[in-house]
Amino acid sequence: MITDNLRINQLSPETYEWYLKYLEALDSLDIKVYGKFLAQDCSVLSNNNPPMEGKQVVMLGLAAYWKTFASLEHDLLNIYGRDSSFVLEALNHYKRTDGQLVTIRAVAFTDRNKEGLVTSVRFYTDTTPVFT
Repeated sequence: MITDNLRINQLSPETYEWYLKYLEALDSLDIKVYGKFLAQDCSVLSNNNPPMEGKQVVMLGLAAYWKTFASLEHDLLNIYGRDSSFVLEALNHYKRTDGQLVTIRAVAFTDRNKEGLVTSVRFYTDTTPVFT
Protein backbone atom coordinates (compact mmCIF):
# COMPACT_ATOMS: atom_id res chain seq x y z
CA MET A 1 0.00 0.00 0.00
CA ILE A 2 1.16 3.48 -0.82
CA THR A 3 0.28 6.33 1.57
CA ASP A 4 2.78 8.97 0.41
CA ASN A 5 0.24 10.50 -1.97
CA LEU A 6 -2.51 10.94 0.65
CA ARG A 7 -3.52 14.61 0.57
CA ILE A 8 -6.66 14.73 2.72
CA ASN A 9 -7.57 12.34 5.54
CA GLN A 10 -10.63 13.19 7.61
CA LEU A 11 -10.57 10.00 9.72
CA SER A 12 -9.52 9.92 13.36
CA PRO A 13 -6.06 8.44 13.98
CA GLU A 14 -7.65 5.24 15.36
CA THR A 15 -9.95 4.72 12.39
CA TYR A 16 -7.18 5.58 9.94
CA GLU A 17 -4.99 2.85 11.49
CA TRP A 18 -7.96 0.44 11.30
CA TYR A 19 -8.51 1.37 7.64
CA LEU A 20 -4.85 0.79 6.78
CA LYS A 21 -5.15 -2.74 8.21
CA TYR A 22 -8.36 -3.24 6.25
CA LEU A 23 -6.66 -2.16 3.02
CA GLU A 24 -3.63 -4.32 3.81
CA ALA A 25 -6.00 -7.28 4.07
CA LEU A 26 -7.46 -6.33 0.68
CA ASP A 27 -4.03 -5.95 -0.90
CA SER A 28 -2.93 -9.32 0.51
CA LEU A 29 -5.86 -10.98 -1.34
CA ASP A 30 -6.34 -13.16 1.76
CA ILE A 31 -10.10 -13.59 2.03
CA LYS A 32 -9.94 -15.04 5.56
CA VAL A 33 -8.09 -11.99 6.89
CA TYR A 34 -10.37 -9.63 4.95
CA GLY A 35 -13.45 -11.42 6.29
CA LYS A 36 -12.53 -10.44 9.86
CA PHE A 37 -13.42 -6.84 8.98
CA LEU A 38 -16.94 -7.68 7.73
CA ALA A 39 -20.26 -7.69 9.59
CA GLN A 40 -22.49 -10.71 9.00
CA ASP A 41 -25.04 -8.53 7.18
CA CYS A 42 -22.53 -6.70 4.98
CA SER A 43 -23.06 -5.91 1.33
CA VAL A 44 -20.63 -5.10 -1.46
CA LEU A 45 -21.61 -3.32 -4.64
CA SER A 46 -19.33 -2.87 -7.64
CA ASN A 47 -20.40 -0.36 -10.27
CA ASN A 48 -23.75 -1.38 -11.80
CA ASN A 49 -23.53 -5.04 -10.77
CA PRO A 50 -26.08 -6.52 -8.38
CA PRO A 51 -24.88 -6.23 -4.77
CA MET A 52 -23.39 -9.21 -2.95
CA GLU A 53 -25.41 -9.55 0.27
CA GLY A 54 -24.18 -11.28 3.44
CA LYS A 55 -20.67 -12.04 4.66
CA GLN A 56 -20.46 -15.56 3.16
CA VAL A 57 -21.68 -14.41 -0.26
CA VAL A 58 -19.28 -11.45 -0.21
CA MET A 59 -16.34 -13.65 0.75
CA LEU A 60 -17.11 -16.22 -1.96
CA GLY A 61 -17.61 -13.53 -4.60
CA LEU A 62 -14.46 -11.62 -3.74
CA ALA A 63 -12.34 -14.78 -3.44
CA ALA A 64 -13.39 -15.72 -6.99
CA TYR A 65 -12.80 -12.19 -8.30
CA TRP A 66 -9.36 -11.93 -6.70
CA LYS A 67 -8.21 -14.99 -8.66
CA THR A 68 -8.65 -13.06 -11.93
CA PHE A 69 -5.53 -10.92 -11.37
CA ALA A 70 -2.11 -11.50 -9.80
CA SER A 71 -1.87 -8.63 -7.30
CA LEU A 72 -3.40 -5.37 -6.11
CA GLU A 73 -1.90 -2.35 -4.34
CA HIS A 74 -3.87 0.67 -3.14
CA ASP A 75 -2.34 4.12 -3.57
CA LEU A 76 -4.31 6.43 -1.27
CA LEU A 77 -5.16 9.91 -2.55
CA ASN A 78 -7.98 11.27 -0.33
CA ILE A 79 -10.24 10.00 2.46
CA TYR A 80 -13.35 12.07 3.14
CA GLY A 81 -16.04 11.56 5.77
CA ARG A 82 -16.30 10.45 9.36
CA ASP A 83 -15.25 7.30 11.19
CA SER A 84 -18.50 5.43 10.53
CA SER A 85 -18.98 6.44 6.87
CA PHE A 86 -16.24 7.55 4.52
CA VAL A 87 -15.04 7.52 0.94
CA LEU A 88 -11.59 6.71 -0.39
CA GLU A 89 -10.22 8.06 -3.64
CA ALA A 90 -7.30 5.91 -4.75
CA LEU A 91 -5.19 4.66 -7.58
CA ASN A 92 -5.33 0.87 -7.67
CA HIS A 93 -2.23 -0.77 -9.08
CA TYR A 94 -3.00 -4.21 -10.50
CA LYS A 95 -0.68 -6.85 -11.83
CA ARG A 96 -2.54 -8.85 -14.43
CA THR A 97 -2.16 -12.61 -14.72
CA ASP A 98 0.07 -12.00 -17.79
CA GLY A 99 2.39 -9.85 -15.63
CA GLN A 100 1.38 -6.50 -17.15
CA LEU A 101 0.93 -3.62 -14.68
CA VAL A 102 -2.26 -1.53 -14.88
CA THR A 103 -3.23 1.49 -12.77
CA ILE A 104 -6.89 2.42 -12.38
CA ARG A 105 -8.53 5.31 -10.52
CA ALA A 106 -11.18 4.11 -8.03
CA VAL A 107 -13.57 5.40 -5.40
CA ALA A 108 -14.91 3.29 -2.51
CA PHE A 109 -17.65 4.27 -0.06
CA THR A 110 -17.49 2.36 3.23
CA ASP A 111 -19.95 2.20 6.16
CA ARG A 112 -19.20 0.62 9.54
CA ASN A 113 -21.47 -0.42 12.41
CA LYS A 114 -21.04 0.47 16.10
CA GLU A 115 -18.70 -2.51 16.53
CA GLY A 116 -16.45 -1.11 13.79
CA LEU A 117 -17.26 -3.84 11.24
CA VAL A 118 -17.96 -3.08 7.60
CA THR A 119 -21.66 -3.13 6.75
CA SER A 120 -21.45 -1.74 3.22
CA VAL A 121 -18.88 -1.07 0.52
CA ARG A 122 -19.76 0.55 -2.79
CA PHE A 123 -16.87 0.88 -5.17
CA TYR A 124 -16.75 2.51 -8.56
CA THR A 125 -13.96 1.92 -11.06
CA ASP A 126 -13.44 0.76 -14.61
CA THR A 127 -11.46 -2.49 -14.42
CA THR A 128 -11.64 -3.10 -18.20
CA PRO A 129 -7.85 -2.58 -18.63
CA VAL A 130 -7.19 -5.37 -16.12
CA PHE A 131 -8.98 -7.89 -18.31
CA THR A 132 -8.26 -6.74 -21.89
